[in-house]
Amino acid sequence: MKKITIQNIKDFKNTPTPFATLTAYDFTSAQILDEAGIPLILVGDSASMTIYGYNTTIPVSVEEMMLVVKAVTRGVSSSLVVADMPFLSYQSSVEEAVKNAGLFIKEGGASAVKIEGGVNVLKHIKSLVGFGIPVLGHVGLTPQSYNQLSGYSIQGKTPNEAQKIIDDAKAVEDGGAFGVVLECIPDSLAEEITNQVSIPTIGIGSGKCCDGQIQVFHDILGLSKKPPPKHAKQYENLYSNVLNIVKQYKFDVEKP
Repeated sequence: MKKITIQNIKDFKNTPTPFATLTAYDFTSAQILDEAGIPLILVGDSASMTIYGYNTTIPVSVEEMMLVVKAVTRGVSSSLVVADMPFLSYQSSVEEAVKNAGLFIKEGGASAVKIEGGVNVLKHIKSLVGFGIPVLGHVGLTPQSYNQLSGYSIQGKTPNEAQKIIDDAKAVEDGGAFGVVLECIPDSLAEEITNQVSIPTIGIGSGKCCDGQIQVFHDILGLSKKPPPKHAKQYENLYSNVLNIVKQYKFDVEKP
């Protein structure tokens, strides 16, 4: 398969069939997603929980994210890899955003970066794009704002909240981002935004009207001990399957 480009992702806006994207955090999972034909792989800061065992996305560092970004890009030949920029790697200044995003492109091998926010990061997006670094936006529920939002919950349920998310999505578009993730917002709001912006929308917990959908690799496979979020369809419970295999191995080794 030929290498997926930013333009290929933008072109999904004009196709009738939604496109599937997933997260990946290591070489093996990246190979699987690449071979399956997943056009966009996000190296999500959800690695904070799935790989490093933190409780939220907030603690994970640029150095920790760089390790998984490098592993994923080594396993990919055609999928477009987007590196998630962790908390405080871009918020403090545009200069810091450009520096860290540049590292994910130059050293990590990613083709683009993702940052959370809308109006408040418009100048960051414009600067990154201006320096040749493609950006995927992220509005609605922004996990890096966990403390400000008092946890994870549906966003945009009131008219004022909904308008703010619409404004944020349009700011992401105006900044030059090639797409925007819409996380945990009402289906009707996701549909409205999808119809109003010219860039692809990628939904997670935001209904079926987005141009694409994204889920966490560990959630759809049931690789976590905890149950997946309500918006994630678990296709298999691999945690239990693998646990049983390991128990069987232990038994085989220990039996007389």
